[in-house]
Amino acid sequence: MLKEQLPYSQACENNKKPILKVLRQYISNQSSLLEIAGGTGQHGEFLAKKFPNLHWQTSDVPAAVGHLNLRISAAKLKNLPLALPLDVNNANWGMNNYELLFTANSLHIMSVKSVENFFTGIPSVLKKQGLVFIYGPFKYEGNYTTESNAQFDDWLRARNPESGIRDFEDINTLAAEVGLNLVVDVGMPANNQILIFSLAE
Repeated sequence: MLKEQLPYSQACENNKKPILKVLRQYISNQSSLLEIAGGTGQHGEFLAKKFPNLHWQTSDVPAAVGHLNLRISAAKLKNLPLALPLDVNNANWGMNNYELLFTANSLHIMSVKSVENFFTGIPSVLKKQGLVFIYGPFKYEGNYTTESNAQFDDWLRARNPESGIRDFEDINTLAAEVGLNLVVDVGMPANNQILIFSLAE
């Protein structure tokens, strides 16, 4: 398949380097990472190249895995295997333990219940002291960080009333309930954040 025919997102293209800059501060000798909601595969392809000793396992909901694997297959990277089906709403994710977990632009697409299930499932796939990286837009104390994020939220909810930009405080509470401690909240370009959590021992 020609490169121009592969799944593509301009947003992924724009944010992959800023994301890499943050991840480089926290990824050193870890050997395994699970990506949830791999989407177009651009993050997986780009970041797996930058961390050649890191086994980068992408995943997505079953209906999207074939689309995601178009780019994963074309990349032909030893540390980037074919994506696996993973629905966060399943009680058993059926995954091995990973040292790292990464997801980008996913929580505002999920329903509130799916976001809850996302956090509930993390301890079953993440090793103790493992890190979780969550990239995307968030509200703080119910307020949008920018007018453009407010407009984006309106667009999301018009398309699907169950989606929407999540409140940081709610996310932090869900994380704490499953033993995840906030390490840092990093401001990113285009009105996004990376929330980094660590799983308690």
